[in-house]
Amino acid sequence: MNKFLILVLMLALPFLFSSTVAADTAQGQGVYMNFCAPCHASGVAGAPKTGDKAAWQGRIGKGEEAMAALAIKGFQGSSGFMPAKGGNSALTDEEVTSATIYMVEQSK
Repeated sequence: MNKFLILVLMLALPFLFSSTVAADTAQGQGVYMNFCAPCHASGVAGAPKTGDKAAWQGRIGKGEEAMAALAIKGFQGSSGFMPAKGGNSALTDEEVTSATIYMVEQSK
């Protein structure tokens, strides 16, 4: 039951924010909620959980550009893997980058 409620909230949140929110922030959050959260909220396939400062510390140290490049191209690391663009080839590089920045901001 709890997982169902979390999923419903994740899918509903992007629609609750007004246009007064900066476009990049809204876009990053929307992309995250719709496409990234299924793995990054629960740690599927070794995905660092959004908000887990310890899990993100080393990644953040590499810089947002490097992180976005890996998210766009995909990678396999020692603790898991990520397909290119999270497995959604319809996402633009800009959308993936904005979602990456959103996750970083939530994980500092």
